[in-house]
Amino acid sequence: MLKDAVELYELMMDGQFKPSLGECNILLRSIAQSHTSDLDFLVRVVEKFEAAGNSRSKIIYDVIHRCLTNLGRFEEAEKITEAMRDAGFEPDNITYSQLIYGLCKLRRLEEALKVIDVMEECGCIPDIKTWTVLIQGHCFAGEVDKALFCFANMMERNVDTDVAPLDVLLNGFLSQRRVFGAYQLLTELVNKFQMRPWKATYKLIIQKLLGEMKLEEALDLLRRMKKHNYPTFSEPFLQYISKLGTVEDAVEFSKALSVKDYPFVSAYQHVFQSFFAEGSHLSERSSSQNLKKVLYQDAMSLETHYLVLFCLKPVKPGRRRCQTSVFRRQIKITTCYKFSGVPNLLLSVFQA
Repeated sequence: MLKDAVELYELMMDGQFKPSLGECNILLRSIAQSHTSDLDFLVRVVEKFEAAGNSRSKIIYDVIHRCLTNLGRFEEAEKITEAMRDAGFEPDNITYSQLIYGLCKLRRLEEALKVIDVMEECGCIPDIKTWTVLIQGHCFAGEVDKALFCFANMMERNVDTDVAPLDVLLNGFLSQRRVFGAYQLLTELVNKFQMRPWKATYKLIIQKLLGEMKLEEALDLLRRMKKHNYPTFSEPFLQYISKLGTVEDAVEFSKALSVKDYPFVSAYQHVFQSFFAEGSHLSERSSSQNLKKVLYQDAMSLETHYLVLFCLKPVKPGRRRCQTSVFRRQIKITTCYKFSGVPNLLLSVFQA
């Protein structure tokens, strides 16, 4: 496809209706971003562009520089940088980030680190994108501890904090199966620097923690998600608790989703549904006992709150007494309820 695009560009440049500068830049970037970074295609496009009386822009210099660094041809890339300066364009974060990426790709990590010092000497302060490329390059090379050092170095230099490099670093930890280390790093940065990780970052680490049976740490991240006003992420907890968890785990999960002192109605619904889903592996009596225990464990809040009737829906305003053997007592409610679509197994819990 690139070959066809280059040939079409050359044909149009020889004709009356020539492509615009923007279209030339799009083609050059496509060539630079391709897996092969074919330098021959790049040279052909630039030569046609200059043959039409145009001069190279900063974007064109950057694209050529990117191709060369991506191919590991750093001496030629340096010559392009000098030509850029001669044309009146100073290297910026884009130029240096491309150099860092190319060096990290070839595992020349020490040289990549030195680029940061060179930038500062030239008066070009590394921005968050440059640091992210450096951290990502170390992670791709399997040097996660050095990536952590780069992250700490970035924080010391008071670079505007952003969650992008944090996400890259945490993924580096996870790629080496250092799940607990990723959890510790995330919580420390949230506590000390009030960082707000992405929702996807929280979700990924929670899933990894549950995969290693670290429910307590996963629940801690769930609470932090709630503090950051992210939507509830309950699915992996339900699967874990129904298969491997205890009644106490179910209660802690419901509390993690609570508002003030009262768990959401949906929290109980989801916990109970997870028990039902695993019902094929348990006897009906065993499942029923587990559901009762969940209610008993959280009885202090349920006795004073209508959530005990989570499986009931309002019909019309009124006042009626509802008896349930779960608490062996009558509970007053201010709304009239009726059973609706409740599984037989759940009905048996209330009637037991």
